[in-house]
Amino acid sequence: MTCLEEALRDSAAAVNAKLDALIPTSKDLDGRLFKAMRYSIMAGGKRLRPFLVLSAADLFDVPRDWSIPPAAAIEMVHTYSLVHGDLPAMDDDDLRRNRPTVHVAFNEATAILAGDTLLTLAFEILGDDLTHRDASVRIELVCALARAAGSQGMVGGQMRDLEGESSGLNLDTITDMQRLKTGALLEFACFAGARLGGASVKDLSALRGYARNIGLAFQITDDLLDAQSTTARAGKRTRKDAGQGKATFVAVLGFAGAKDKAETLIQNAIEHLAPFGEHADNLRQAAGYILQRQN
Repeated sequence: MTCLEEALRDSAAAVNAKLDALIPTSKDLDGRLFKAMRYSIMAGGKRLRPFLVLSAADLFDVPRDWSIPPAAAIEMVHTYSLVHGDLPAMDDDDLRRNRPTVHVAFNEATAILAGDTLLTLAFEILGDDLTHRDASVRIELVCALARAAGSQGMVGGQMRDLEGESSGLNLDTITDMQRLKTGALLEFACFAGARLGGASVKDLSALRGYARNIGLAFQITDDLLDAQSTTARAGKRTRKDAGQGKATFVAVLGFAGAKDKAETLIQNAIEHLAPFGEHADNLRQAAGYILQRQN
């Protein structure tokens, strides 16, 4: 097991424990809702976004009692986006992480409500005084996540993606779209961890630069996996982008061009970590992992 694999495993275990504690259980009529939430969010995965929160926070010696709640919150927002993105009205996917998607395992209405609840619970967590003793920091995190998840971030990028299916997009507009759709949450993850530790404007800028580059590289890798991988390996339906007419980096740059672009982005990301020296090794290794991931 590599150092990165061990670090990912440990951070995932800590975040999973927190998620398990935060999501209610019930034998009443709302019990099905909580089962669907657990089904979606406890389905495994590397927990990359929480890992970025914790790793950025570690640069500034932030106590894990402070960094784990925001890490759990961002995973809730990410999972909500997957649950809703899999719905028939969106990508109409029936497989996620090698098992039926939430609307298939439960039903469409339950999937919508489970996603809604995960999203709203994330903001409740960030606003809790256990997340940070300074209310102004908590407010800043709430506002930053709202921007990253909403029309100025992920949802705005998703809308552009839907519009691009019919109108077509060039490289610049695809890049802008993916900075919102995929990159905004990754940027928030690095920002949140650093902001908890009172990072300077210079350090926050460096981490934003890192996150913006890995965000695009992450999406390019997604495009490559969709075009080249198998459903069994990826854990979800592949080769759907071309069928839906989606404008992707692969469609515009080709396989070799997309791979070269991702490699350049990762190198740029790593360069942004220079001010942090060896303390940022986890973040450097995470950047390399993005290029190598299989799902």
